[in-house]
Amino acid sequence: MPAFRLVLTTLPNADIAGELARGLVESGLAACVNILSPCRSVYRWRGDVQEDGEIPLFIKTTAELYPALETYLRSRHPYELPEIVALELADGLPDYLHWLAQSTSTGPADTASATPTARA
Repeated sequence: MPAFRLVLTTLPNADIAGELARGLVESGLAACVNILSPCRSVYRWRGDVQEDGEIPLFIKTTAELYPALETYLRSRHPYELPEIVALELADGLPDYLHWLAQSTSTGPADTASATPTARA
């Protein structure tokens, strides 16, 4: 079983978040992307405290795919300095992790067990 990552990023609006999420899954770089409800981010940028609405994404992928996923995000992300943070997954439901492996381009070619009704 490969090592897995949960990658976090934020986008300025739902349209951009949806485009990036769909592109990541269609390209095989992610098994699933959760587009969360809008949040309010408070951060320091260029010496000033800023406050903006953002759309968080939870991206599920493998450690092997993370470099390509980061490159994909950086090339399409509208922010000058995007938040891209990868967390190592220590454990998880074995069947879910198997599905995650099969649903990425590093997984086995046979994806018969990844049913369309499965929820990620």
